[in-house]
Amino acid sequence: MSFATAPSPPVTLPRGRADLVVVGAGIIGLAHAVEAVRRGLRVTVVERDLRPVGASVRNFGHCCITAQQGDLLTLAQRSRTGWLDAAAQAGLWAPEAGALVVARSATELAVLEELRDERGADAVRLRTRDEVGEALGRATDERADLVGGALLPADLRVNPREAAPRLAAWLAGQPGATVLWGTNVTGVEPGTVHTARGPVHGDQILLCVGHDLDRLYPVEAEAHGIERCRLSMARIEAPTAFRTDAAVLTATSMLRYDAFTATPSATRLRAEVTGHSPELLDVVANVMFTRLPDGTVLVGDSHAYDVTEIPFQDEATSALLLREVARVLGVREVRVTERWQGVYASSARGPLLVRDVAPGVRAVAVTSGVGMTLSFGLAAATFDGALKATA
Repeated sequence: MSFATAPSPPVTLPRGRADLVVVGAGIIGLAHAVEAVRRGLRVTVVERDLRPVGASVRNFGHCCITAQQGDLLTLAQRSRTGWLDAAAQAGLWAPEAGALVVARSATELAVLEELRDERGADAVRLRTRDEVGEALGRATDERADLVGGALLPADLRVNPREAAPRLAAWLAGQPGATVLWGTNVTGVEPGTVHTARGPVHGDQILLCVGHDLDRLYPVEAEAHGIERCRLSMARIEAPTAFRTDAAVLTATSMLRYDAFTATPSATRLRAEVTGHSPELLDVVANVMFTRLPDGTVLVGDSHAYDVTEIPFQDEATSALLLREVARVLGVREVRVTERWQGVYASSARGPLLVRDVAPGVRAVAVTSGVGMTLSFGLAAATFDGALKATA
């Protein structure tokens, strides 16, 4: 499978002054840059690497709209519109495929029914055992462990390996927009981003560097309790009959996302999973998978938290996740073609960091693992003045 890359021509710093300088060409930074261009602003994006290589390309490509709750649901719904607009502009693969939540017990189904009762039958469409089995590609006589499920039609899919590079390429072709690859930022002050290649000037500066905020503003990162969450992920060959573009979620997914955990049956579900699969909770698993356009499937994941991530992957954790994915798919085993360690910014103190670190310099980060989901909604809220920075 080819990995989409951004062009790397000789870097020439812009001579003029931008309205906005965005530090970081991950999906949060790019979404803000796209929004700035839509609003007629001159924008410069500064990225230390030669292509996006961080959290934005290491994830499932799942825009998890329906499972958000409260203010995050509002941001996610607005982000959905932004993703669809960006897909049309930049030629992204972004099917409105939804998410399929698989229920393998009465308790799991109860959580989905309760969410349906709260959100409505259009937002949460319950599915029978056979409908879920067919979507997974299981034969009729191999569905005994399924109870039912739900389709969340508002959820979107994107290809995480192509979305950020294509958005960056689109930006680079817009009047008034510049993307500087391979340009490491060494410091920031009001009106100026200092880089290893020289200064870049802008009226406003946005730092969209995720967990690497501690490289530039360690005190502010510590104040928000930013850690690095590392994930065990893999790509597998898809079983022959599995073809759905919907993201597939399981009980462990229901234990992670706020819309599910707010239901009355969520506590019972956690006790149930603790009883039959405590090892999944030990690795903070979210057993889910998504199909790429080439037919292969992204699978995962586990979660481990530290200020500095450990570079080593535990094979027992990887094997556990693969076994669980195989069980959901109804196959004996899966064939891995690629493994990697995902990473994203995390904080127990809140899902968003919005902090003014200097006059005209704002740090914006998603610290809850739903950066793809919230990206464009967060960008729109930033420019609308709807995001209030913390002190």
